[in-house]
Amino acid sequence: MKGFLNFIREQGVMGLAVGFILGGAISKLVASLVNDLINPILGLALGAVGNLQDAYFSIGSAQVMWGSFVATIIDFIVIAAVVYFGVKGLGLDKLDKKKK
Repeated sequence: MKGFLNFIREQGVMGLAVGFILGGAISKLVASLVNDLINPILGLALGAVGNLQDAYFSIGSAQVMWGSFVATIIDFIVIAAVVYFGVKGLGLDKLDKKKK
């Protein structure tokens, strides 16, 4: 039992668990921000599409959904920025033990 507790403390398992839970919540928040606010504004700015995810162009009978791809990239960038600045701003990057 002592070895297990040391493993949890030394390997940062609790921090990982908390980060995983908070990451899920932040992901939902950022997805809502991107889908409900950013994408509609960008969609209007890029040609009155109404929503960026609905933007496409046709090649023959196929529809290339470029708007959905761009929306996913924006979603990733916003989540990465929130995580980066959250970790830096809260000083969480200094909590990890340095390996010798």
